[in-house]
Amino acid sequence: MKVSVVGVGYVGLVAAACLAEGGNHVVCVDNDQKKIDDLNQGVIPIYEPGLTEIVKKNVEAGRLIFTTDLSEGVAKSLLVFIGVGTPSADDGSADISAVLAVAKDVARCMDGYRIVVTKSTVPVGTHKKVSDIISSYTEHPFDYVSNPEFLKEGSAVDDFLKPDRVIIGTTNPAVMEIMKQLYAPFMRKKSRMIFMDPASAEMAKYAANAMLATRITFMNELSGLCDELGADIEMVRHGIGSDGRIGSSFLFAGLGYGGSCFPKDVRALSFMGDGCGCEMTLAKAVQAANYKQQDRFAERVIEYYKNRPETTLAAWGLAFKARTDDVRESPALRCVNKFIAAGIKVKAYDPEAMETAVADIDGKVEMGENAYDILNGCDGLVIMTDWQEFRSPAFDDIKDKLNKAVIFDGRNLYEPPFVAKQGIEYHSIGRVSVFPQGVQQETDSLRMRA
Repeated sequence: MKVSVVGVGYVGLVAAACLAEGGNHVVCVDNDQKKIDDLNQGVIPIYEPGLTEIVKKNVEAGRLIFTTDLSEGVAKSLLVFIGVGTPSADDGSADISAVLAVAKDVARCMDGYRIVVTKSTVPVGTHKKVSDIISSYTEHPFDYVSNPEFLKEGSAVDDFLKPDRVIIGTTNPAVMEIMKQLYAPFMRKKSRMIFMDPASAEMAKYAANAMLATRITFMNELSGLCDELGADIEMVRHGIGSDGRIGSSFLFAGLGYGGSCFPKDVRALSFMGDGCGCEMTLAKAVQAANYKQQDRFAERVIEYYKNRPETTLAAWGLAFKARTDDVRESPALRCVNKFIAAGIKVKAYDPEAMETAVADIDGKVEMGENAYDILNGCDGLVIMTDWQEFRSPAFDDIKDKLNKAVIFDGRNLYEPPFVAKQGIEYHSIGRVSVFPQGVQQETDSLRMRA
């Protein structure tokens, strides 16, 4: 099948590459000449495991081409996917100006029937706005499909090639059949396609992200209560996750959620509710509690060092999660900036996100090319992203290089008793802090005298 995808960002590029991997001929279009030139030279603008390989493979096979010429893409395609960004506006709404601009340009390029498919996350009702714009700029017939993406950064390629579900928003049976054929290569074992009207498809995307954000935030709030009452959030997680009605996904306590999707989609859901007089009280509470969790962790670290002048901390992780270089609304960056505002110096390392983090912390943080080198001269280690390489570190090296052997773990990567046995003081999320034996005895003694 012949397809064009407009936008070479996270959504558009992954969709284009994976559709080409399924045997389709795909023209990927963007108005950023540098990005297109880089892609034609094999330079991928985002870090996403497996993406570089399938882009290269399908370019070499002639199934994937990159261009700035939208007319070329529309002329060669039956289906035109819109995959441009919809960032948060100042009022919390989703800014769909890029989607509407692309719709207008696509309409002007049409020379016959097309199916216009929106892959971007857009507010409920966008299907009507896009359809009205296309109708006003062309007399050629078209159909509109809402096809929201459900990709996790860090596993987006696998998610597209082996989807949990594919939601198709259209009421036209003929278009349903075409979309079935398009996604057939990814449905070999079982069809997981769900058809509905466009408005419901648009809402389903927001509902999914808001639900996942709520699960994360609920566990983070519980972790604060565990801190106060002496319970262990990890044991709580195992206990409730074993309930089949709840399940174990998205129940890890930590610094809170970030990235390009959850924050803006929760905000946009709240905005939509306000706009029609149906307040989304839970979504608003989730948003506030998420920032509170990040601030709680940062303030805990700051409080620990308040009487220690000229403190320097080593920070492992800047991306909002592992397996991505995305630092948009990263809890790590929010915490780092709070440390700096409190007068704490920071040395940072991230396997992939140091370059993308420069805009937020350039000149304020010393970047290191090695996780262990930045420990030298630091008064503690703060872990903020759950990269695989941080999960089983050389604790002896950590202990030897730090001025004081103390770890603040914002991702609960380690077992507290094990860390204490390595001679390291350890503070995590929703679990009792542990100390090397001598320090623990001294702390207990101080408590008793108090």
